[in-house]
Amino acid sequence: MTYDIRNNEETSQFETTVDGHVAYVAYDLEDQNNIVFTHTIVPDALAGRGIAASLVQHALRHARDNDLKVVPQCSYVAKYIEKHGDEYRDLLAQR
Repeated sequence: MTYDIRNNEETSQFETTVDGHVAYVAYDLEDQNNIVFTHTIVPDALAGRGIAASLVQHALRHARDNDLKVVPQCSYVAKYIEKHGDEYRDLLAQR
């Protein structure tokens, strides 16, 4: 399924609203080169629909399109990158 995901820069999160519930991936811009993904939140009412994966995929595409390196502080984002390593490993910030 496709979700309408937007970058809400005021709240620093990629978000979508489904059935009146907001799901999001929160981030902090560490500097002009790094984006730190801090939390992935999907309300229980939306669980099991692939929303978290869609949000993270969108967020990672945003990072790539904007030449940002990713710091996956959020465990969900870290696991997503690990699972899809070949596709996203090059985005990881060197620490």
